[in-house]
Amino acid sequence: MKRSEFLMQAEEQVRKISSDLRREIVDLGGAENIIELRMKKKIRNNTAAPKDPMDVPVDEFLEAAAQGKMEVVEKFLEDGGDPNICDEFRKTALHRAALENHAKIVEKLLDKGADINFKDRLDCRAVHWACRGGSLSALKVLQDRGADINVRDKLLSSPLHVATRTGHSDVVQHLLTSGININAKDWEGDTALHDAVRLNRYKIVKLLILAGADMQIKNAEGIAATEQVKQWQFDTKETLEKLEQMREVGLA
Repeated sequence: MKRSEFLMQAEEQVRKISSDLRREIVDLGGAENIIELRMKKKIRNNTAAPKDPMDVPVDEFLEAAAQGKMEVVEKFLEDGGDPNICDEFRKTALHRAALENHAKIVEKLLDKGADINFKDRLDCRAVHWACRGGSLSALKVLQDRGADINVRDKLLSSPLHVATRTGHSDVVQHLLTSGININAKDWEGDTALHDAVRLNRYKIVKLLILAGADMQIKNAEGIAATEQVKQWQFDTKETLEKLEQMREVGLA
């Protein structure tokens, strides 16, 4: 073999070894990178705070407030949950607890920063929901914490309107002794007395009249409470007039 051919074969062999070595190094480096990435991921997984299996989802928290499940409510709040979180209707845990008369949960939510004036999509506040549910204990807690009982929703309904429409006479009586505006009008010009008469809530009608409700106030249609009584409710109308007369002479 000629010397020149020998040298060429030697150089070719060196290049091949060098190429194989580079490929092996690259492959090894890739493998090392993969191993390193896997190790880092494993370390991250091991060092990350484990997920608490008792974490409370928002829906469960809101439902717990409605059902009076204090332990679930407390867990959510202790884990840093927002007490003012709401559903698609902007109804909060405070609204739900007030509606269902869970006074202790109302207190807990307020202690943790729940907004007592938070409005839902109809501008109803917790006091509206308490009156809707006939939740006297919850209502008293809200009042003790500074809730305004003369607030209005989008239809200009006051808590007195709401309690009257839902027929909760004990709540109506409490509101009347708490200084609520007895003659407040809603967007149709109706007072609580208009609502009570229209719905034939006799006991509430009596409470309102004896507390000084103005029977002559006319609504947007120009109708006073006594004038909207239907013919078949004549006895109710007669009773209203007698109550008014008794009040005027101080007998009621």
